Amino acid sequence: MTDLLENFRLYLLAFLIPLLVSLGLTPLLRRLALKLGHLDKPTTIKTHVIPTPLLGGAAVFLAFSLTLLVMRFYTSFPTGTLRDLRVILIGGGVMFLLGLADDLRKPHGLGVKTKFAVQFAVAFFAVFYGMRIRFIQPDHLAFALSVVWIVGVSNAFNIIDIMDGLSAGQAAIAAFGFLLIAFPSESIYVNFASAALAGAAAGFLPYNLSRRYKIFMGDSGSLFCGFVLALVALGTKYSEVNPLGVYAPLFILAVPIYDTFFVSVMRLRRGHSPFLGSKDHFALRLEKLGFSRRRVVWLASLASLALAFFAWLLTQVPLAWGVPIAAVLVVEFLLVSAAIAKIRI
Repeated sequence: MTDLLENFRLYLLAFLIPLLVSLGLTPLLRRLALKLGHLDKPTTIKTHVIPTPLLGGAAVFLAFSLTLLVMRFYTSFPTGTLRDLRVILIGGGVMFLLGLADDLRKPHGLGVKTKFAVQFAVAFFAVFYGMRIRFIQPDHLAFALSVVWIVGVSNAFNIIDIMDGLSAGQAAIAAFGFLLIAFPSESIYVNFASAALAGAAAGFLPYNLSRRYKIFMGDSGSLFCGFVLALVALGTKYSEVNPLGVYAPLFILAVPIYDTFFVSVMRLRRGHSPFLGSKDHFALRLEKLGFSRRRVVWLASLASLALAFFAWLLTQVPLAWGVPIAAVLVVEFLLVSAAIAKIRI
């Protein structure tokens, strides 16, 4: 019990430090972005109406990184945990810089080929150093799917970043979901990384949702959040109670993954490239029904909280209960998709 309480205190500290750092850094970086003219300007695809500062992702990245560095000296990490956290920091740093470079070149950006080349290289690096799917054989297939998983989840948080509070809110909730499943366990890097990301994203959210002090996290923040969560998902055990537990990450990350597949299918059906922006997102379709943006974000957040709970439940119950839980969730997704697809944009 003493060890459990001590671990809880450490993870609480790993959440509070980035929360406070992000709360303090974000307005400073907003001022810097305004001074440098680093703004995201409205286009025919983007839905905001005035140029908005874009350095919020730097606050999330710096708060997260500083926390892990502080915790490194505050507690004793096993060798494997140190290696895993280094991989997250190095790979996450490259993803952050890639997104920042893309943000600086807006509205045209770096180009799809350049971004994917760097993303796949970073994902290969992470998988090479052990951040990989463990339940799939043979190893080369697991290696390839792990790379695709990391790139896919990283971009899913970028794709869903089309409404204030949506991507960062999903990142914070997903991080809490993984912490819920991993704690208390030996998955130390998952616990610390999840707590730190949740705090960093939560500290950014009040400014992202503010009308007066609004700031976006840009591709730098969304790619970084997605990358960290993709690696966190690979670092804990899910199937000790029943084999369906390995699908828990899909439910925790269901909203951004769903939006990625949804917009890709909708664009392909119209003969458009899935890599070109459009207003097919489920959030914008719900807005067409008359929901305010704030309500859409709250609905998406509540859905993610519920899915995170069911993901945790899936790792705790016997297979006889896990099957109907998973089946009901899949059917609900299909029904919701069919209904949303009928909404005209």
